[in-house]
Amino acid sequence: MPPYDDTIRTPRLDLLPLRVAHAEEMAEVLSDPALHAFIGGAPATPEALRSRYERLVAGSPDPGVLWCNWVLRPREDRCLVGTVQATVAGEVAEIAWVVGTPWQGRGFAGEAARGLVGRLGEEPGVRTVVAHIHPGHRASAAVATAAGLAPTDRYQDGEVRWELTVRR
Repeated sequence: MPPYDDTIRTPRLDLLPLRVAHAEEMAEVLSDPALHAFIGGAPATPEALRSRYERLVAGSPDPGVLWCNWVLRPREDRCLVGTVQATVAGEVAEIAWVVGTPWQGRGFAGEAARGLVGRLGEEPGVRTVVAHIHPGHRASAAVATAAGLAPTDRYQDGEVRWELTVRR
């Protein structure tokens, strides 16, 4: 089994390894233009998302970088509600998350991010977990805080760098 190709279980969610077959359902989950308010762009069509997922599932062309992606499925509803991802390069794992608008405000993003950070912390090579968050995106800041990250005074492309040093 490739690294990070396992299901992560949290109290309410199954974080399932991303598959190309998830594209159609995820296109609907991510269809609200409001999800792009801080990151720009527009919702992807099912075809565009399928193409993107094909690239992600194939893996990074750089052998020193791992692309790790999961879709979020609440056990209660059995539908997909969002994604979490990590790009692992050396000792650093950069993470991100998104939850579809209808499922926001239920704590799914924070729970999924905590599960992801916990999984990354199981790997002996990961020492630092990083997220980049728009300074005005309070919901994402709350998710990062819930996952144990703290803001730094560093910025990248107008976003605040948040970090967590993994303790073993």
